[in-house]
Amino acid sequence: MRTALVLASALLVAVPPVHGEPLPARMADTGGGTQLITAEAPDARSTTGTVTWWDRRGARWVEAGSAPARFGANGLVEGDRRRQGTDTTPAGLYDLPYAFGIKTPPPGTRSPFVRVTDRSWWCQDNDSRAYNRWVEGLPDDCRATEAEHLVSYGTQYAHALVIGFNYARPVRGRGAGIFLHVDGRGATAGCVSVPAEAMRRILAWADPARRPHIAIGTREGRTAIARY
Repeated sequence: MRTALVLASALLVAVPPVHGEPLPARMADTGGGTQLITAEAPDARSTTGTVTWWDRRGARWVEAGSAPARFGANGLVEGDRRRQGTDTTPAGLYDLPYAFGIKTPPPGTRSPFVRVTDRSWWCQDNDSRAYNRWVEGLPDDCRATEAEHLVSYGTQYAHALVIGFNYARPVRGRGAGIFLHVDGRGATAGCVSVPAEAMRRILAWADPARRPHIAIGTREGRTAIARY
């Protein structure tokens, strides 16, 4: 009887569950700021996964929101091994230079925001001086067949953030025009996409003063997000 009472008492004692550290705490680098977006896929062949945005509060990372994500039609590849035109999303840690959109910025947007016009293009021509850059009016050395006319993507580019992949010092042939944008009909050509409401929430959350970055990767393997 005494043994039964002891066991019953033990069962009443709440044992706190063991939780792993949040994803940013397991990463090698988060960019040095206090905001981070993670875009994680199950493996390198995946075209879907999860985008989560995080705030650093003191010594802890706290989830601020999450949404289903889509990746390139051919999955993910390490950023420094990516080749243009492969429909792969570059894994790595990147800054977020500015936001843009066909629609007006969501209330609360603090990131620099550029409004798309009929003359807005993103040059992807490897032979152009404007490679991997926004241009107003297509330069003579950037072929229209090697550029995106941004206004033509009314759904995807309603709101977007530029991902700083191959941006500061572009390497020709590595890839251009990698964004975090609104979902289209399916997998992307190499960008990361989320539902429209999630994109609006991210823009209202992101604060340049807090140096937000985006980490893209997989749960394990060569492109594991924790490596970045």
